[in-house]
Amino acid sequence: MNKKIALILGLAGFVLLLAVAGALYKNLSAGNTPDTLLAAQETPVPAATPEKAEEESQTQEQVPAESGEEPAAGEEETDGEQESVPTAPDFTVYDAEGNAVNLSDFAGKPIVVNFWASWCGPCKSEMDDFEQAYQELGEDVQFLMVNMTDGSRETLDTAAGFVAEQGYTFPVYYDTQSDAALTYSVYSLPSTYFIDAEGGAVARAVGAIDRDTLQTGIDMILP
Repeated sequence: MNKKIALILGLAGFVLLLAVAGALYKNLSAGNTPDTLLAAQETPVPAATPEKAEEESQTQEQVPAESGEEPAAGEEETDGEQESVPTAPDFTVYDAEGNAVNLSDFAGKPIVVNFWASWCGPCKSEMDDFEQAYQELGEDVQFLMVNMTDGSRETLDTAAGFVAEQGYTFPVYYDTQSDAALTYSVYSLPSTYFIDAEGGAVARAVGAIDRDTLQTGIDMILP
């Protein structure tokens, strides 16, 4: 009889443990659900570093605003309240030949930036969808597949070898100096940003996304 009671109590405890574990998992994963796009207003893009902000300000002509003056180039008249889309800060990555490539090099075109690594299972699970999207929309949308090349866990050889083995043709860039990762405070892989032709960071996704979600993000930045 004592053995039966002990067995019943043990089973009850196991069921309770599963229930608690499930509840914890649900709470911890809330807000980081795959296939979910977050609007720019919900997830502000990290501001550019002071050095980059100074560089960008030096390239812009300062025009004093006067009453009754026409809006300056790049500005629009607004009627009422308008949602603000944060500007995607610039960063520098490198192509397979070691040439520096800046995000700003692609200004004027919608951009999809995906942060990934070959050791990241969720990253690899969405790669085929990104390849398909690139094949279909590569002329209208600029894809930047930014590899987190830290030189230890991920190297140029492992990253490039994975891309070659899979036969992917989308543009791959290597964040060997961690400039892109630091600029965007990338703490989870994969992470994807959707940037419109005006340089506004319209939306982002943290975690693996499917083809439909990827297309939804692209539709948000197409003219």
